[in-house]
Amino acid sequence: MKKITGLFSIILLLLLAATASAATATTTSDSTTTAAQDAASLVYVSSVKIDPEVFYPYEQGTVTITLTNSGTVSVGLSNPDILSDKIHILNRESWSTMSFIGPGSTTTYSFLVKADPPDGTYFPLFSVGAQNAGSIHYPLTIKVDSADIKASISQKPDSFALSTKDTVNVSIINPRGSAIKNIIITPKGEGIEVTPSQRYISSLNGQSSVEVPFSVTPGQDSTLTFSITYQNGDNDHSTEVIQPIVLGDNKKAAIPVVNNVALTTSGTSYSLTGDVNNAGLTDAKSMIVTVGSPAKAVEPYAQYAIGSLAADDFSSFEITFTASDLSSVPLVITWKDNDGNSFTSTKNLNLRANGGSTGTGTASGSSSASVSGVTTGSSSIRTNSGFSGGPPGGGSLFGLGGSSGGISSFYPVIAAGIIIIAGIVVWLKRKWISAKLKRH
Repeated sequence: MKKITGLFSIILLLLLAATASAATATTTSDSTTTAAQDAASLVYVSSVKIDPEVFYPYEQGTVTITLTNSGTVSVGLSNPDILSDKIHILNRESWSTMSFIGPGSTTTYSFLVKADPPDGTYFPLFSVGAQNAGSIHYPLTIKVDSADIKASISQKPDSFALSTKDTVNVSIINPRGSAIKNIIITPKGEGIEVTPSQRYISSLNGQSSVEVPFSVTPGQDSTLTFSITYQNGDNDHSTEVIQPIVLGDNKKAAIPVVNNVALTTSGTSYSLTGDVNNAGLTDAKSMIVTVGSPAKAVEPYAQYAIGSLAADDFSSFEITFTASDLSSVPLVITWKDNDGNSFTSTKNLNLRANGGSTGTGTASGSSSASVSGVTTGSSSIRTNSGFSGGPPGGGSLFGLGGSSGGISSFYPVIAAGIIIIAGIVVWLKRKWISAKLKRH
């Protein structure tokens, strides 16, 4: 009986020991779980970068998430994920094993994702498992927008002139909610010279625009195409703008008009004076007046440099030349515009209208000038008497600019003066004349 009682005592002691050991193990396990949860609670999402900031539908991009461990122990992390039915991870296999983030350290997950339509704002959930501590969650915001950039021609001339440089501005508007980058504009057109040949813009913020100027010099009717490429994130996009080039008159060009032309002789040469008026809408630069073949310009005034002639302004000139035939003397006017384009206008003056050794008169009218070319117009100089084939010796008499020339132009004035004087004399002597008449 004593032996049986002792056996039961031993079994009871063993049961009590086992129960105590199990309780100790449970307490230890609970303590470990609590410690892991406490450690995981000190791991947080410290930064999120989404590129592009706004996706096009079906476009790929990256979501980069950085976690920081502000605790004092390492935390095991596994199975990072983005939970959404619109945002899909394309590189999920990149994190198949558990990684540890040490105390005071960071770890980064970079997801390659694709965004599904329709347009809108979505809120996927980032999730990563923490060892012995459940999961860490963080909400994200991803926008999808199908709106494209707008490109147009914002500035151009009323008409394009042959071989004349004009400015064409390309306007790019970004209506999206984020920036686009690496914008390249490339102009192309047959028979058209465009500078620069390409323009680069590093970035254009959302809800903003930019004006890009190009210098265009057309050599023929053509079509000018501006190809525009850009990136949204790392995704390539493109669009284009088309500008028809139809050649016409330059409505703003300088237009030289010659007036008050007078011709005199000086020794063996002629001297031609007059005025040049700029009847156009833009200034003429580096203007020079001379004569062309068959006339031959000679010194002292072979060329007359007017310089800059503003719109609606005029300047006088004097040219000395020799010629065997005065029936057609080309007056050649050259100038440049603000862009350095060269223009030439030729007016043929008929200096043998009525003959004589002296002439005055007006050469008026306008002709449309073309770049690097010659346009001609004809004007007659009224004279008192005919010219001979070559210039006679001596100068002119009473050569007055803007009139018919010579002393005969004063005959009406002299006659009127004589009549007025006679009238005054008759008025003053009226009594004496009346008395004389009564006596007879």
